[in-house]
Amino acid sequence: MILFAKRNLKLFFRDKSSVFFSLLAVLIVIGLYAFFLGNQLVNSFDNVSGIKIEGTKFLMDSWLIAGILAVTSISTTLGAFGVIVDDKAKKIEKDFRCSPVSRSSIAGGYIISAFVIGVIMSVIAFAVGELYIVASGGEILPFVSILKVLGMILLTVLAGSSMMFFVVSFFSSTNAFATASTVIGTLIGFITGIYLPVGSMPESVATVVKIFPISHAASIFRKIFMEVPFERSFDGVPAMVSDVAIPSIREELGVDFTIGSWEVSTLASILILIATSILFYVLGIAVISRKKR
Repeated sequence: MILFAKRNLKLFFRDKSSVFFSLLAVLIVIGLYAFFLGNQLVNSFDNVSGIKIEGTKFLMDSWLIAGILAVTSISTTLGAFGVIVDDKAKKIEKDFRCSPVSRSSIAGGYIISAFVIGVIMSVIAFAVGELYIVASGGEILPFVSILKVLGMILLTVLAGSSMMFFVVSFFSSTNAFATASTVIGTLIGFITGIYLPVGSMPESVATVVKIFPISHAASIFRKIFMEVPFERSFDGVPAMVSDVAIPSIREELGVDFTIGSWEVSTLASILILIATSILFYVLGIAVISRKKR
């Protein structure tokens, strides 16, 4: 299983186009933020409830990087699972079936390699994001928060890879997979609420965002990244004002989720991600097993 995973890792990183397209969604988000959305989002939160909000750039940069980490778990693992489709298209999988390697080891090799790729790319995105925040006048995360982010990266990549494993299990054509990858890479920013704040969306669309599993990862990342910016932005603001403004802004930016009358806690979001990981891996394995009969 480990040797097979190493083989998949080498194939992925050898193909520069696969690496590029796995990061396409991240590049799209950064481009949109830098050229179109950045100033608009900063200006929209410069003045809340008649008070001047300080450090808005730091706040919104942190919001952006948190969302990017959630998106990376989907886009990079989707690209990593392209090896499965390529093996099917080239009939290489038939050679694997005739080998003494068990099917469970083959599936495990695919899963492990995709997970490792997702973690590597997410850590790189995290490091680049921190450099961007600091270069823009913000602050690096405290050490404890960095550990929390790394732990969340592992969980988010696990959930994201399970969903993509299920999706990829239906593809046998590289052309169809490439088209699906482009569509998913483009849409993922909308359904995780990073192109537009959740509060700016119609209620029906916002509900879809809030029930999408990876959006819960984005919410937790935002809680971690935006803790210090919120403190800086409202430092010195009267408590009576900040007690009203902060919950409203957190809801608007998708830091906190409320579905109906249910205020989603961090623990609930973590449990949703764990359940998603188990569910979609089981479904993906079931689909692959059914096709092989």
